[in-house]
Amino acid sequence: MTDPVSPDSPATPDPDGTRPAPPPRLTQSGLPIAPLYGPAGLADDWNPADRLGDPGAYPYTRGIHRTMYTGRPWTMRQYAGFGTAAESNARYRQLIANGTTGLSVAFDLPTQMGYDSDAPLAAGEVGKVGVAVDSLDDMRTLFDDIPLDRVSTSMTINAPAALLLLMYQLVAEERGIASHKLTGTIQNDVLKEYIARGTYIFPPHHSLRLTADIFQYCRSELPRWNTISVSGYHMAEAGASPAQEIAFTLSNALAYVRTALATGMDIDDFAPRLSFFFVARSTLLEEVAKFRAARRIWAQLMRDDFQARNPKSLMLRFHTQTAGVQLTAQQPELNMVRVTVQALAAVLGGTQSLHTNSFDEALALPTEKSARLALRTQQVLAHETDITATTDPFAGSYAIERMTDDIEAAARTLMTTIHSLGGAVRAIECGYQKNEIERCAYRITQETESGERVVVGVNRYRQATEAPYAPLRVDPATEHRQTARLRDVRRFRDQHEVTGALARLAKAAAGTTNVLPPMKEALRAHATVGEICDTLRTVWGTHEARAEF
Repeated sequence: MTDPVSPDSPATPDPDGTRPAPPPRLTQSGLPIAPLYGPAGLADDWNPADRLGDPGAYPYTRGIHRTMYTGRPWTMRQYAGFGTAAESNARYRQLIANGTTGLSVAFDLPTQMGYDSDAPLAAGEVGKVGVAVDSLDDMRTLFDDIPLDRVSTSMTINAPAALLLLMYQLVAEERGIASHKLTGTIQNDVLKEYIARGTYIFPPHHSLRLTADIFQYCRSELPRWNTISVSGYHMAEAGASPAQEIAFTLSNALAYVRTALATGMDIDDFAPRLSFFFVARSTLLEEVAKFRAARRIWAQLMRDDFQARNPKSLMLRFHTQTAGVQLTAQQPELNMVRVTVQALAAVLGGTQSLHTNSFDEALALPTEKSARLALRTQQVLAHETDITATTDPFAGSYAIERMTDDIEAAARTLMTTIHSLGGAVRAIECGYQKNEIERCAYRITQETESGERVVVGVNRYRQATEAPYAPLRVDPATEHRQTARLRDVRRFRDQHEVTGALARLAKAAAGTTNVLPPMKEALRAHATVGEICDTLRTVWGTHEARAEF
């Protein structure tokens, strides 16, 4: 039974048939939403040729490809990983059998932080929020019987991103698959970890050096690999508004660009392989406008500020994930509706790939059935609706164009502030982005608790009791099995070879040569993730968070 809380009755019409003006509403970015938009809402000099252009052409407001989904739909990914490599491998094969066109790997916290599964700090966390990967042996098992030359793989890993990428390359080499055939993405965005997520290891200067080394290595070794996925998603999940999400993401991207340029690389050497990662919320109109504004800002920056000549350098390519923070434990079946709306926002906004959350993720790891349903949601949108029949169907909408302009202006203002503070890294050190996100999150929380912002099933249309639900649980014995595998790896490897490889890595890290080649040799010798990260910790130190802003 629902509670008696319900929205106010519609305003009573006046005798002449009109209604009182509705109260003003604000977007998640705090920008006003007009109850009616028309041509007067656009700037006097608003020119569609300049502001929109054609799909696949500068300023890419309408999408980075001329035909977008009319030729083929977006890449359908499902973010998955839990327990041991063998358990996750079984889930990946199920997803591929159900029609997933790209894998997205979740790693457990010890792996994300560069610790082996038997490290004291790893106790209780092995395999919990992702798969545990300690060595090359785990990577072999993780991708067993999966065609690496035909499946695009995204790996959500940041501080140790180089390690997991090199393991993936080594597994492919062992199978006789040429590196130039491998496609996928490593997140590799450590700056947002300092802002919103916390899985960093090294100080920012050394983290940026490692990122530049990855750019250089992939240019020659893995030319089809996306070397970074600059992520606004996690900042949005922490509370960032849509305008903050794109402003802070693009400012971080500029820091990576300048770092790579400082090593002597040309902008067109690496910019075509940069990618981005955004959230899709339930506020559909603002999200569509956000994606369009982000493309326009990035294209202008690359062309005018960095003189990029390759059109691919100007294209903001991005993956989208539906908003986990908007899922509710109350009446979790409603999350199926939320995810559908969020997925629609991502597609109408022009995403290149999409992950749809499972409806039960507010409760536990998704079950096989709920993960399949999340994938089917994308397939219904792609094949049973007409949204893939035409490119950028919202173009020219007075509401969308005005909201796109408003978000662009708000994001540029935030980016100007970050620039005035000395750039993204200095702003992070001052705590600017973190404080701004926390202020926005507090505002949204207040609006939700007051009932001004409605969350169905939470602050309106509640139920007295919830239906029982049996969540997926990670086997408590997972940690024991994983640490036993790790002991076997150490027992049967050539320890002298490992020691020498780690010494060569330390020497490279202390100098200026690219650290990925000696890192790859250490992995080939079966050095573990923890041993390699500990070697770098010894040379580079670790980051200590502080806030001054």
